This record gives sequence, C-alpha cells and structure tokens, in this order.
Amino acid sequence: MHAWESIQSTLEYIEEHIGEEISIDMLSEIASLSPFYFQRLFSKLVKKPVREYIKLRRLSRAEEKLKNKDYRILDIALECGFNSHETFTRAFKEAYSMTPEQYRKEPVMLNQFNKPDLLLNYTMVDEGVPLISDGIVLEINWKTLKEPVTFMGFSGHVPMNIQLPVGETTGIDVPGEIWTRFHLEKHAIDKIPEGRSLGVAYGGDAPEGHFTYFVGVEVMPDSKNELFQIWELPAREYVVCGFEAVNFDELTRVALYKATGYCGEWMRRRRLMTEPFWPEIYFDDSPEGTYMELWFPANRA
Repeated sequence: MHAWESIQSTLEYIEEHIGEEISIDMLSEIASLSPFYFQRLFSKLVKKPVREYIKLRRLSRAEEKLKNKDYRILDIALECGFNSHETFTRAFKEAYSMTPEQYRKEPVMLNQFNKPDLLLNYTMVDEGVPLISDGIVLEINWKTLKEPVTFMGFSGHVPMNIQLPVGETTGIDVPGEIWTRFHLEKHAIDKIPEGRSLGVAYGGDAPEGHFTYFVGVEVMPDSKNELFQIWELPAREYVVCGFEAVNFDELTRVALYKATGYCGEWMRRRRLMTEPFWPEIYFDDSPEGTYMELWFPANRA
C-alpha cells in the first residue's frame, strides 16, 4: 500500500464516523502507522493537522444541516461531533466570522473545506482518457476555439485569502454570492437559447490581494445592455477538463475543487504555461447528472 492510500483510508473513516469520537490512535491503527508518523504524513498530504481537519469537516457537515430550520442548533452540534453548543458556536465563528444563529438569520454562501481525494495527486491519465475517482468522472482534452464567445453579466472583487486554494478555505463564498445576485437578475439578459453560463477569475481592475470574478450567460456578439458587462472568451487553444456530478451542489462544491486541483497538477507535470484567466463553463442539467468544463488557456511546450 502506498503512503497516500494509508492516509486516504483514514479520510474515509472520518467521513463515516464524523459524529463520533475519533482518536489519533484509532486513525494511526487504520493507517498502519505510528501515531507520530501518521500525524506528520497526514499534515503533509492533507495540508492540515488531523484535529483541525476533523473540525473543518464537521463544520462543513453542520453548515449543510443548518439550512434546515426544523433542526435545533444543539442537535446539529451533537450530531456532527461537537460536545456542546458553545464548542460548536466558537468553532463556527472562528471559521466563518459569524455564529450559527447569525447564519440562520441571514444566510450567505459559505466556503467548505472539502475531503481530499489523494488518488488525483498520483494518477495522471492521457488526453481523452476518462478518470473515475470518488464519485466524479473527468476527462482532459485540447480544444481550439476559432471564434471568441461573448458573455453578458457582471463581476465583483474577491479576496484571495478567503477563496484560494479552492476547497481548502473557510469564510464567505464571495463568488457564490456573485452567482446568487446574478441568478436574481439574469432574466433581463437576452441570452442565446440553450446558451452556456460562465464564471471566470482574472486580474481585471481588482485591488491588491483580490481578483475579479465575472459571471454571465452566452449572448450574441453584438448584444448590448447598459445594466450588464460584457466578457469575451478569447479565440485560442485551451486545455479543457470536463467533469460531471450527481447534482449541481456536488458539482460546484466538491467536483469543481477536485477537478481544479487535478488539472493544475496535470499541467504542471507537462510543463504547460497558462494565461491568467480561468473560465468555468456551465451546461444545463441532464437526467444523468450535471456537467461543466474548466477551460485553461494553455500554451504547448
């Protein structure tokens, strides 16, 4: 068994027993490692100490349950492995700068610390070969866009320190909040029938320590609307990573995090350089699941 497989087995155990008492000794036994070496290896591969990781995964589980107001906050805290209301409230506020009660009163989009899939760091597939891992299917191909594609929407500035790396931070999900606002106003856009939606991060006019995030829908090249901005996907060559998940929430919270990390490693190993913008292309839901693509403006070596 590889070292990463030992750690992955403990990640699976944590997910299955998130509401129970989880000891370092128990996890190190599952990994067949000494407690000392297990904790060192876990921190190296997962990028968080064991105890902090467990706390962050418990908070992610609790955040989902808080959306259902039929559950008491104390019951959610205990079900997710916190031993008291006070302990849960303190951990939640440290991670999200608000209490669970405040979140329920004024809900916002929150970042979650996702469970890593360590296999994706060690398995590199060729172009056009699907990779199936931990509930997602992804495939990487080169694609040449011959004509630019026009999108209409609006943008906002996102602090890097609370958003990057994707899936490894806590706090308010600022891009998610931009999407929420966009969905409330997109009815005013004359979009292309069955046109795609786009989210893209780039420098733009963002202040230091921030990036610009634009969201929009596909429109005709000559479209105009004073209420919205225009962003064009440039005609050029891209590395395109397509992937799907069982529903939209799983797609944007978990699969996106995994695909972004995998594609970054895939391109690093091939020494591919990219331009500083990273489009996310969203397609309509299908009965089989939900599908999207990451387009990386890469230059062949």
